[in-house]
Amino acid sequence: MFKQFSIPAPSAIIAEELQHKIDNKTKPLGALGELESIAFQLGKIQQTLTPDTSKPKMIIFAADHGVVAQGISLFPQEVTPQMVMNFLMGGAAVSVFCDQHKVPLRIVDVGVNAELAAHPLLGARKVAFSSQDFSQQAAMTTQQLEKAIQAGVDEANLAIDDGVNLLMFGEMGIGNTCVSSCMMTALIGVSATDSTGRGTGLDLAGVSHKAQVIEQSLKRAEQDTGQMIPDWSAQTLAEQVGGFEILAMAGAMLQSAQRQTAFVVDGFICSVALLFAQKVAPNVREYAIFAHQSNEKAHKMLLDHLNAEPILSLDLRLGEGSGAILAYPLINSACLFLNKMASFESAGVSDSK
Repeated sequence: MFKQFSIPAPSAIIAEELQHKIDNKTKPLGALGELESIAFQLGKIQQTLTPDTSKPKMIIFAADHGVVAQGISLFPQEVTPQMVMNFLMGGAAVSVFCDQHKVPLRIVDVGVNAELAAHPLLGARKVAFSSQDFSQQAAMTTQQLEKAIQAGVDEANLAIDDGVNLLMFGEMGIGNTCVSSCMMTALIGVSATDSTGRGTGLDLAGVSHKAQVIEQSLKRAEQDTGQMIPDWSAQTLAEQVGGFEILAMAGAMLQSAQRQTAFVVDGFICSVALLFAQKVAPNVREYAIFAHQSNEKAHKMLLDHLNAEPILSLDLRLGEGSGAILAYPLINSACLFLNKMASFESAGVSDSK
């Protein structure tokens, strides 16, 4: 079994003072909308009236998936290492946006089906060269699951030990929308048809085929385990239909929360990682800030299930942490208004009382 996590909900001791400080800024009550909610959440997580997100970091976990052999993606598997190199060379969208906002970027190989040359931005934590084709057999062994979770734990610790106070996560892996839809189906009991979308641009026939592969894979897993899906543990689910980079993200989220550090959830795949992390330790949800609602079909359903209010809705479906980094300036603004905006008293402005 993988590492156990002890995650308390953020203490409410400071909540009344935080709300008072927010309400007494020179504005009508609630006038800064979701920025007020973010400031309140960050203050509770950090247990301070002056939350700080000035030391962020973006971590992208990358891996390949055996189920790609079933023709569930428009792109071949070799695109995964090619895109990893694009990240490292600064050519990807997330690379450009991280550079724009001066956010350090790290790429972590947890299962790319290629040998990757050493690079200053690359974390080498390869569990295996791709997961197995879960339509035919379990996606991974217990030992591989443990290594994937631990990769995320270690990356979160490395960042937090270095002073990072806001973590952002992204992913890269051809076929990982299929894996995510399969995990979502198993985790919340929706149909494969409802959880399956276009991914990198499948047509209707391609989406239908992907949903069929997911249905067949889950039936295979039920037969092999002798357990119906609702009875699966987090471990069984991950071993049967998980993906290395998704589980590494979940491990990083769990460790971030355990160390009382807020993290930003990107799009659909990242939200599935949180959904899995929540099955492991429910309070992890309290430390998550949701960047955006993506264009992927099932993401709104998943956000509703998580009772999440995303910051942005820009019709994105790129993944790779792109929505998270685009939301960062607004998250930072939530801290800045709380820390620097005048109060009615300090500005000599009459309030509404």
